[in-house]
Amino acid sequence: MKKIDRFKQYMKQHESLLRCPICQKGIKVTDDNVVCEQNHAFDIAKKGYINFMTKPVNTKYDKELFEARHHIIASGMYEPLHKKIRTLIDEKYETANIIDLGCGEGTHLAYIVNEVEAEVTKSGMDIAKEGVMTAAKNHLDMLWCVGDLAQSPFQSSTFDVALNILSPANYDEFKRLLTDDGMVIKVVPRAGYLKELREAFYDQEDYTNEQTVDRFKENMNQVETYHLSYTFSLSKDLVPSLHKMTPLTWNVARDVALDLSEVSIDLDILIGKTS
Repeated sequence: MKKIDRFKQYMKQHESLLRCPICQKGIKVTDDNVVCEQNHAFDIAKKGYINFMTKPVNTKYDKELFEARHHIIASGMYEPLHKKIRTLIDEKYETANIIDLGCGEGTHLAYIVNEVEAEVTKSGMDIAKEGVMTAAKNHLDMLWCVGDLAQSPFQSSTFDVALNILSPANYDEFKRLLTDDGMVIKVVPRAGYLKELREAFYDQEDYTNEQTVDRFKENMNQVETYHLSYTFSLSKDLVPSLHKMTPLTWNVARDVALDLSEVSIDLDILIGKTS
């Protein structure tokens, strides 16, 4: 089966999750496209995703960055994080609709749900088309969408779990999308996250996530926090991808040498509910 046909099949199975981002009406998946009750139509890409953006958006997140992230995450660097999130899902749900908001190239979502015990539907959305294209290239049987969190193409009260991993938040949208018993799992960096890069390029520029954590607590209920800190050994082939995958190096020349044998992962996992 061609990738586009497999994606259409998955979309048809789960079209009840979707709505038109323009008029908020329900949609139908046809053989040619996706169309809503008001006849707003969106094309399905041959690579296996759908673009719900109503106007073009330019971002600095390019194909090279997303391919580098895929390489890094596939190496196992974030496996302790994925394991913890799987546990949080499996402790609460036997079946669940899961969405990754700000999914990028989709690798975090894929590695979480591929080994989760719960029976899940899997959706990912990002404003960066290059990220969603990379996600569709590498991970099948997921509902990959290019879309804006401020105008998202999903029905209200639909998702049990909203993931927001190292990505900007939109709390009004989180609350709209989640079921009454749903939860947001937001991952934010702590002071030691990728500190080796800051030490190499910025003379140990201080970082704090205090404002981000405070905002999460202001907007969500029953907040729990887990700290996750460890070091990950780097093979030489991972170092160039680490250099390319993060905005930390956007202002650093690509020919600057980066000699690392390990890197620090230091994260807060925030779990919040809407009620």
